[in-house]
Amino acid sequence: MFPKSTETSFKNKLYDQHLGKNNCFLKPKPVKGKPEAHFTLVHYAGTVDYNITGWLEKNKDPLNESVVQLYQKSSVKILAMLYAHYSGSDETAAGGAKKGSKKKGASFQTVSALFRENLGKLMTNLRTTHPHFVRCLIPNETKTPGIMENGLVIHQLRCNGVLEGIRICRKGFPSRILYGDFKQRYRILNASAVPEGQFMDNKKSAEKRAMRSESGNDLSFQVFFKAGLLGALEEMRDERLAQVVMSTQALCRGYLVRLEYQKMMARKDAIYTIQYNFRSFMNVKHWPWMKLYFKLKPLLKSAEAEKEMAQMKVDFGKLKEDLSKSETRRRELEEKMVSIVQEKNDLLLQVQAEADNLLDAEERCEGLIKSKIQLEAKLKEVTERLEDEEEINAELTAKKRKLEDECSELKKDIDDLELTLAKVEKEKHAVENKVKNLVEEIMSQDENITKLSKEKKALQEAHQQTLDDLQSEEDKVNALTKAKTKLEQQADDLEGSLEQEKKVRMDLERAKRKLEGDLKLARIEELEEEIEAERSARAKVEKQRSDLSRELEEISERLEEAGGASAAQVEMNKKREAEFLKLRRELEECMLQHDATSAALRKKHADSVAEMGEQLDNVQRVRQKLEKEKSELRLELDDMSSNMESVAKTKVVCSWCRFHSAQAKNALVHSLQSSRHDCELLREQYEEEQEAKAELHRCLSKANSEVAQWRTKYETDAIQRTEELEEAKKKLAFRLQDAEEAVEAVNSKCSSLEKTKQRLQGEVEDLMMDVERSNAAAATLDKKQRNFDKVVAEWKQKYEEGQADLESALKDVRSLGTENFKMKNAFEECLEQVETLKRENKNLQQEIMDLTEQLGEMGKTIHELEKAKKQAEQEKLEAQTALEEAEVSRRIIFKQTLLSLGIITACPCSGLTGARGIQDPSSPAGAKPGEV
Repeated sequence: MFPKSTETSFKNKLYDQHLGKNNCFLKPKPVKGKPEAHFTLVHYAGTVDYNITGWLEKNKDPLNESVVQLYQKSSVKILAMLYAHYSGSDETAAGGAKKGSKKKGASFQTVSALFRENLGKLMTNLRTTHPHFVRCLIPNETKTPGIMENGLVIHQLRCNGVLEGIRICRKGFPSRILYGDFKQRYRILNASAVPEGQFMDNKKSAEKRAMRSESGNDLSFQVFFKAGLLGALEEMRDERLAQVVMSTQALCRGYLVRLEYQKMMARKDAIYTIQYNFRSFMNVKHWPWMKLYFKLKPLLKSAEAEKEMAQMKVDFGKLKEDLSKSETRRRELEEKMVSIVQEKNDLLLQVQAEADNLLDAEERCEGLIKSKIQLEAKLKEVTERLEDEEEINAELTAKKRKLEDECSELKKDIDDLELTLAKVEKEKHAVENKVKNLVEEIMSQDENITKLSKEKKALQEAHQQTLDDLQSEEDKVNALTKAKTKLEQQADDLEGSLEQEKKVRMDLERAKRKLEGDLKLARIEELEEEIEAERSARAKVEKQRSDLSRELEEISERLEEAGGASAAQVEMNKKREAEFLKLRRELEECMLQHDATSAALRKKHADSVAEMGEQLDNVQRVRQKLEKEKSELRLELDDMSSNMESVAKTKVVCSWCRFHSAQAKNALVHSLQSSRHDCELLREQYEEEQEAKAELHRCLSKANSEVAQWRTKYETDAIQRTEELEEAKKKLAFRLQDAEEAVEAVNSKCSSLEKTKQRLQGEVEDLMMDVERSNAAAATLDKKQRNFDKVVAEWKQKYEEGQADLESALKDVRSLGTENFKMKNAFEECLEQVETLKRENKNLQQEIMDLTEQLGEMGKTIHELEKAKKQAEQEKLEAQTALEEAEVSRRIIFKQTLLSLGIITACPCSGLTGARGIQDPSSPAGAKPGEV
């Protein structure tokens, strides 16, 4: 860059040197809607357009005025010639009323100073966060807020290499999952890696599954996956879940269909057997031998029933022994359960105590973090104060330089005065000219003072701008804290909703258990209804039997009323009555035997049903109790595992806090070292100020002594010029007064710097004390961490012991389940016996029906006998009428014979005929003569 160069000359030189010669330099084409581009550079990731408007002004590096003045007053003539016109341009620029202040204010800020200031602001912003990398992106080219140009942003990302970095990250391990989450989610892919009922660390199980699937690597507490493998794992998990669901559905459906098929086959076999038996029975029902078999069969059934009763008594004794054994086993298990519950309560109390200790440790960690934040805030304040002091020190150094310049000018003035006093008589006009020059120099110094006051105002405005920026940053921090509290509240709400979901799940499980109990009660009620139906059927049979017996009694009464005809008929009736009585006795005996057997069987059935119901209820209660205890143990096991995981997480968090506290400690040590270094620099500056102050005092005393000497020397010779000298003296006195005031200001600044130095030393000591306290707290936390590790190891050992006890309890539950299965089998056998008794009852009902049929046949025979009796009575009546007619005819014949013989006399009184002294041969033996 040359002094008289412009943007167009720079562009022309770029085109001449690089256009067409280098492939990376191009001439851009005009595009509508975008600012004008003067040249284009091709980078490794894309092309970038550049605009050179204001290029020279932006890249200008202004020099300091004091440096330029030194160059102008240099003894090297070439150097003074190079910078001879630079001050003139600055003075002409300062002649402007409005632009001068800004240009002069900016002349002290070099490019390096601006860069250092912007870099400091950027670093302060970055220290508040933890970014991995920083990329500055321009959202649009119109410099308007709220507008995002997607193509421009992607172009910048491509040019900055962000997309390439993302591509590189994808080649690494972009997906990360905790061990516990990996184990819980993907344990279905390799269930054999962790056997059921055994405890294994999350890290070990995750390593086994990762070795099996080769899906990623592991670090301290996470599993790292390569790009795309997590999606493949999810697909494998979905396929595995679909297979498991389909297999379970197939098993359930197959089991239900097999049950239905077995029921259909049993129904079919039962139908075939019933049809066969019914046909066979219909074929042999009327055989006499079969009737005899039906009569003898109940007698044989009673003996078989006695054998069955004895066998059932033996079975009942065995069941009773098994029940007593199961009761003793249940008591032992209850005692073990009480001991396990006591141990669980002790463990819970220990866990609560450890949780309280953890809470105390967390509170202490929070206090340390708060103290760290406070220390950082104090450090920031100290650094800000140091920066302010550095600015003040810079101002003081500038004023010091100004005073040195004024002192040098005063020395020059004194030299000039000496020359004028030496040549006062010879060169009066020269002295007057020199006085005029002094007046002009004073005016230039006044102008310099006005410039410095303007620069001071500009610095104050910049300081106010920095304060405003700090206020805006504090507002941002407050907004971030509010957002953090809002997010924490949302997390609490989500935890509450999760607890409600757990409560709903527990209610559903209770409803399920209640429905299972209602189902069992309904089954028991169905069995009771069947028993009631059996009882009603038996009552009907007994009623029919009583009706038949009553009808037999009525028939017997009728037969007794119809007795007394003829001897043969009476004998026949007696035989029939004897047979009927015999049949009746047999029927009564059969009925009594049937009643006894049915009552015994009913009683036995009722007792067995009651006992089996009680046993079933006890077994069900024991089973429910054991299932409940099993579920409680599982819940406790899950709680213990979750507590262990939370303890591991808190351990990781404590280690993290310890690491960060160590980092904070190192940062405090570094900040302390930097503050000590700054204090040393301030001490050196203070010493330099003290030396400059002493030098100024020496110069002032020397100037006063020289003025006094010149005054005594020229009092006699320069009486005529006393007025002019007095004026010059007054001016010098004013200037000396100003210099003394400046010296006093420098002294006050130095005293204030000394005070700030002492205050900073006190703050440094306080920071050292805080660092020592944080070190002590870190040491105590390390000790607590070691103790906590020991407690965690003890808890792991206790958890393993509890796991072993749980496995033994599960074995006992399995043995009880087998005993329950045996009891169920015995109950099913009893149900089969009840069904056999039902079948026997049906057979007895069939026999009763046969007897009722026989009674019906006997009724038919009795009816036939009644008919024969009626016929005999009719024949008897006919015989009696025939006998009476024969008697009448005999009497008539006998009367005729008597009349023919004249023996019979008419007896009008009595209307009877007879002969005195003659007996009727047909009259009874005891009749008197004359009686008929």
